[in-house]
Amino acid sequence: MRVAVVSLEVYPFAKVGGLADVIGALPKALKRQGIEPVVIMPFHKIVERNAKKVDVEIKKIVDKIFLPNLRTNETVSLFRGNLPNSDVPVYFVSNDKYFSSETIYGGVDEAEQSIFFSNAVFETLKTLDIHVDVIHANDWQTGLVPVYLKTVYRYEPFFEKTAVVYSIHNLGYQGIFDKRYLDFAKLGEWLYSMQYLEFYGNLNFMKGGIVFADAINTVSPTYAKEIQTEEYGNKLDGVLKTKADVLFGILNGIDYSEYDPSKDPRIPYHYNVEDFSNKWKVKESLQKELNLEVVSSKPIFALISRLVDQKGLDILSEIIDYVLLYDVQFVLLGTGDSKYEERFKEIASKYPKRTSINIAFDVDLAQRIYAGSDFFLMPSRYEPCGLGQMYSMRYGTIPVVRYTGGLADTVKEYDPSTGEGNGFGFKEYNSGALLKAIARALFYYKKKEDHEKLIKNAMNTDVSWDKSAIGYIEFYNKAVEIAKGRL
Repeated sequence: MRVAVVSLEVYPFAKVGGLADVIGALPKALKRQGIEPVVIMPFHKIVERNAKKVDVEIKKIVDKIFLPNLRTNETVSLFRGNLPNSDVPVYFVSNDKYFSSETIYGGVDEAEQSIFFSNAVFETLKTLDIHVDVIHANDWQTGLVPVYLKTVYRYEPFFEKTAVVYSIHNLGYQGIFDKRYLDFAKLGEWLYSMQYLEFYGNLNFMKGGIVFADAINTVSPTYAKEIQTEEYGNKLDGVLKTKADVLFGILNGIDYSEYDPSKDPRIPYHYNVEDFSNKWKVKESLQKELNLEVVSSKPIFALISRLVDQKGLDILSEIIDYVLLYDVQFVLLGTGDSKYEERFKEIASKYPKRTSINIAFDVDLAQRIYAGSDFFLMPSRYEPCGLGQMYSMRYGTIPVVRYTGGLADTVKEYDPSTGEGNGFGFKEYNSGALLKAIARALFYYKKKEDHEKLIKNAMNTDVSWDKSAIGYIEFYNKAVEIAKGRL
């Protein structure tokens, strides 16, 4: 089976969020399972620089392709590279107007950028004569890929046997734009209806992906159920319910070759589940780096996140002073809403010896924090899957989470009577419940035998992509069956 995985961001070439990590790792895991994946992404301005960092050579392979199914004279050229440490091909769609921003998103008209790339996917496959069994589109930025396949390209022999699947990584970002973009996309006015793309007087690109895909998945079993409710559905719960028979929840994974405490070059000391004594050396090194008091017995609570409401920053802000009444240290890394950036800067001023507030995006520092901390906070209002808890567990850092979405699927409350469980959490979304979970974590931190058991349990938790890839293969096969039934 050959699968084209399409996304606007792919690690390590261009990354804004967790989507890039997923698309950078899943194709390699699929390859190990016998699938033939190809990746298609834009040739963003930052791609070439990032490719050099990981020794990936990128070559131009096609000079000019016209896009006849768009109302534009812009053309694309194609480049090729590979995902690092693999032979999975990556095809880069180049255009100076739509893919020249350092920030990936926001530098141009995002609706036109999405439409342009979605259409270019098909012309890329045709030009390179790459026949695929499945096109795998991801998030709102490629929501029109299923729409194009089932309308404009429906009767082209090249795609007559191609199925399309659509992954929802975060339902909170849907791609909502004015209906005038239908003209640029050369899509019929008939699509502007409640049955298809219309959404409260606008177009909704994610809705298009959901409606037209042969099968849909989201990134954890619990989130797949949650998004069919009014509380989590972001006004698309009704549409999702109509597709419930082809809606799947497949838990994300992480790349174990990239995130391995026994050999990760980004951390100063290495360790494994059999002997994790060097973890305390990593902790002391982190304390020195962040100008914290170097005392290995003081627990470090860390948070690496976008500083937005979704991530639970509101309830954490309410209790952070109470948390710091304990003899603990707090480390934060991330950027986001100014109200949270200012709030935690105030915390840094108030507790300079016990906190390290880093308003920045730093991948290498993030890795040292995952490895050097004792606890990792993810008090999310909602969390489709979450990768932070997976990274932290892989490095023996215990997650403290709200049990929602993928956090509920991966973190299990520690039970001292059985010795089972890999973290701590709470269900009701309020600051009091979060504080109680933190207190439980601290209680067992002081019990050496329990804490070491927790570390082993966390590091033994299987959150690898190899496990998840099997679920994706079943998902693809189901989509192919569905597509055949609709011919």
